[in-house]
Amino acid sequence: MPRPTTSPHLRAGGRARRAALVVAIGAVLLVGCGSSDPDAASTEASTASVSATSTSDDGAATTTTSSPATTSSGPVDVTHLPVGDGRWTTTPEAGYLYTCRTTFDGGGAQQRGPWFNDDGTTWDATKKGVVDGEVAWDHQFTTEVAGDVRRFVGNDLPDHTTGEFPIGADDDVRAYDANPNSISEQVLSIEVPATPTVADQPTCLRGEVGVTLTGAAIFDAFDAGGRDAVAWEAQDHCQGHPQERGAYHYHSLTTCIADPGTGHSNLLGYAYDGFGIYGLRGEDGEELTDADLDECHGHTHTITWDGEQVEMYHYHATREFPYTVGCFRGTPIQQTLTG
Repeated sequence: MPRPTTSPHLRAGGRARRAALVVAIGAVLLVGCGSSDPDAASTEASTASVSATSTSDDGAATTTTSSPATTSSGPVDVTHLPVGDGRWTTTPEAGYLYTCRTTFDGGGAQQRGPWFNDDGTTWDATKKGVVDGEVAWDHQFTTEVAGDVRRFVGNDLPDHTTGEFPIGADDDVRAYDANPNSISEQVLSIEVPATPTVADQPTCLRGEVGVTLTGAAIFDAFDAGGRDAVAWEAQDHCQGHPQERGAYHYHSLTTCIADPGTGHSNLLGYAYDGFGIYGLRGEDGEELTDADLDECHGHTHTITWDGEQVEMYHYHATREFPYTVGCFRGTPIQQTLTG
């Protein structure tokens, strides 16, 4: 099993430096510990869509769904981000999580942190604490396209350092979230469509939603109690933490994948239906909001896909709940991580 190594500059100046990072990026994107329910039934809903077709380099036609907007509707106030507690639905709706689960009885953070605002409905990302530590791991992750399949193989250990888990007794964030879980190697072996297509109806989420280019998993925006995991739970400097099986994961965009420039954001990961997950910026180079995206947190326009310019559907990360994927717009695979 890969062994962690601790950076020699683990604590010196760590909290101040990480706090500065949080202020600079303006958003702390926590990862929840919700478990998925493989037996939950998916609820379908009718949605109107407009199809668009592009041709890949092998001549295959790819059907996509057009979006109502491709430019930003305006900046997000990261000091007053709406808390997404209870924002789940059994029919797809923008700004909500279309989840296969209808009951939430798990654990999570034990109390609100001081980054929650007095209004009771918003939180301030610039005040959010970060789990101490800079621990390096034996990262393993490969991706390849073979025919009509995109294959990911790895151990779910990221290519960046993580915080120290379980959260230490002297860590400031422990007062709000005493996450007792340790990070451990998982078996990540996933195949998704290399040229995904939009399904007739969106599909609900079961917990895990995709994988990032760091080699670590993305979970949906809820903790096990149906609360906004990004607002509630403690995370490290790369916006990750482990759940009860030891699987390190994010619930949102990680700042430990580079997304430089002023144009459209880079590809940062893949959802389990095969569609790409891109960063915060849209076609005009401005940050997107929920209002710019559809019920599954995506839209359609020309993007770079496997080195080609293709008009196709894709997801975006935002600073607002549900942060990455709100539902699957394509047909998702059923594989999940195993410890």
